Amino acid sequence: MIELQDNRLVFRFPEVHEDAVLEVEFQRTLRIPDDNREYPLPPGLGSFPLDHVDDHAERLPPAWSRHGGVFLPMHQAEAMWIAFEADYPMAVKIAAGKVNALTGEPWRDELTEEPQDYLVAPEQPWLDGFCVRKGLIRQFVAMPLGEGYSAEEQLTGEAQHGGLQIAVSPMTAEAWEAIQKELVRARHADLSYAPLDAAPEMGLAPGGLMRQEIYEDPHGFDAWELGVRSRCYVHILNSAQFLAATGARPPQEPPTALEYAEAGLPWLEYYGGDLEALEGAKILAGLDSVAQATFKKGVGVLPGNEPVTPTVVETLAARQVREGDF
Repeated sequence: MIELQDNRLVFRFPEVHEDAVLEVEFQRTLRIPDDNREYPLPPGLGSFPLDHVDDHAERLPPAWSRHGGVFLPMHQAEAMWIAFEADYPMAVKIAAGKVNALTGEPWRDELTEEPQDYLVAPEQPWLDGFCVRKGLIRQFVAMPLGEGYSAEEQLTGEAQHGGLQIAVSPMTAEAWEAIQKELVRARHADLSYAPLDAAPEMGLAPGGLMRQEIYEDPHGFDAWELGVRSRCYVHILNSAQFLAATGARPPQEPPTALEYAEAGLPWLEYYGGDLEALEGAKILAGLDSVAQATFKKGVGVLPGNEPVTPTVVETLAARQVREGDF
C-alpha cells in the first residue's frame, strides 16, 4: 500500500509486519558543478511538491493514467536527492527511465542479489544519483526527454519512459523479529486548465561527481520478502507544464553552487561506519554527463556550472537524518 502524505510517499506492508513502513521524500538541492571534480554532499533545500496523477489526469498524458503514481515539478537542469526514512529494514530499487540507478541494467521488478540492484534503508539514508564508482555517484539532474541527455536515452537509444520508478520490498517478519531480539539482548548487556499539448515527461541525466557510498546489503538476500513489493511511478514535469497541469506555481529555482559556496554555507560528508560500499556500475560510469553531452552537441556551456571550492564541510554520523537549509 502506498500513500501520499505531506509530499512524502509512504510505503506500508501491514501484511508482513505492523512496523513495515518506509517514507520517501524528494529533496531539492544544489546542482553541483559538472567538471569531473569530486564534491561533498550538497544541502537539502526543501522537498519537491508531489501530486496524484489521478487528480489531474485530464490535463496529463493518457499514458500517465495507466502508470498511476505521482508527479513533481523540476526546472531544467535542476538536481534532486531522494531521502529514505524507516525503522523496519526495506530493500529499495530506484530506476531513472527504467534504468537501474545502481547497476545501469534494465528494470526488473524482482530483487537481484548479484550484482546488488537495490539499496537498503535505513542504512542508506539517501541517494543523490547514479552509482558510477565505489564511493562516487553522478548527481540526478532533470533534462527533457528526446534530446539525448538522460541515462535512459544513452543506454537504450529511446526516450520512452522518463521520470523515476521506485519499488520497495520489506524484510521478512522473521528476520525483523530476530533483529529485535538481538537488540534487546544488546541493551541488557549494555513526501480548468487546458490539457498539455506536448509530452511533458522529463528524464534524469547524470550530472556532476559527488562523494557518496552506496552500501552493500548488511542483512543478506534471504532476509527480504521477495514476493511482496509495492511500486510507484514518479513522473517529472518542467515548471511551466506543472503550472499548466495544476494551477500551482512550482518552487523557485535553487541557487547555484557558486552562490551557495560564496555565502559560506555548509556542505556535508556522510560515513556509514563499518558498512561496505558497492563497487559502482561501469555501464553508468561510461555515460556522458549533462555538461559533456552539452559540449558534444555544440550548444554552449551549461549555465551555473562554475567550479567551486567548498570551505565549510560538516561530517554526519551514520544513521543521522540530513537536515536541509531553509
